[in-house]
Amino acid sequence: MFNAKLITTLLASVLYATAASAAWVPEKPVEFVVASGPGGGTDIFARTIQSIIVKYKLMNAPIVVVNKGGGSGSEGFVYGSASPDDSYKLTFGTNNQYLLPLVAKMGYTADSLIPVTALALDEFLIWVNAESPYKDAKSFIEAAKKPEGLKMGGSQSKDTDQTLASMISEATGAKFTYIPFKSGGEAAVQLAGGHIDANLNNPNENLGQWKAGMVRPLCVFSSQRMTAGPKVTKDMAWSDIPLCKDSGIPIANYQMPRTVWLAAKVSPDAVAFYTTMLKKVSETPEWKTYIERTSQSDRFLTGDELRAYTKQDAEKATEVFKREKWIVQ
Repeated sequence: MFNAKLITTLLASVLYATAASAAWVPEKPVEFVVASGPGGGTDIFARTIQSIIVKYKLMNAPIVVVNKGGGSGSEGFVYGSASPDDSYKLTFGTNNQYLLPLVAKMGYTADSLIPVTALALDEFLIWVNAESPYKDAKSFIEAAKKPEGLKMGGSQSKDTDQTLASMISEATGAKFTYIPFKSGGEAAVQLAGGHIDANLNNPNENLGQWKAGMVRPLCVFSSQRMTAGPKVTKDMAWSDIPLCKDSGIPIANYQMPRTVWLAAKVSPDAVAFYTTMLKKVSETPEWKTYIERTSQSDRFLTGDELRAYTKQDAEKATEVFKREKWIVQ
């Protein structure tokens, strides 16, 4: 007589082994599609993840990084979603993935891609040229209230940076001529060269110019001081930067998620593979170093929590878009 319990156990083991062996893994090169130009925060985000994956051999397939920052980043999302079931294009962006379709007719919709993870939340600062007469946010805002206003640079058009510029104007009465660039890296170069009065870059995007004494931060849009650490310049560390809400700009908090996306109809197994891999990335010492160096908030979001975050973020931005009449019909 066969032992029924033993047979059941053996069958379960076979089914488990079969399922495990059938789990999806990439078998050809994977493209990391960066929805911005080279040198910006999104580009650094993607290339940092690539280097960690390679170092720890978290994926056997080769990785090819491609920058597609045209159309305020929409070029990357169009490319990443062109084949709805393509599991070999992992697209790196921010909240621009779901905000861009609100303000212009794009070659994709927000539903063309699905969120895999957000690995960090990026802070925003007001930066000015080192030779600027504005030593604090208060004097900067007062100057921007004059009829001619000031030239404010940022990454992309009708995106996160321009949304914040609009919020500052609404909250303070400041006037800005907003000048979009393909990336925060370009905005940093333009500010260092004195071609614009200010930009709204993330910490890492202006870090090199700050260390070189070419730009300086006025304030950060956060409810608390940035993490204490070593001096970045001779006189200042990140934690020395004042809060914008304490400097006459009543905006307590403004952050941007660093996000990773897949085409909408990829298999759940592919989503699970990349989610697990990126979680491992977020647990490495190199990732912690990246977070500290860029002064971002280390937060890993996925699944329902990430979907809830993106929904709430889109609703907040929509209020600004409606006021600015950016909403596309």
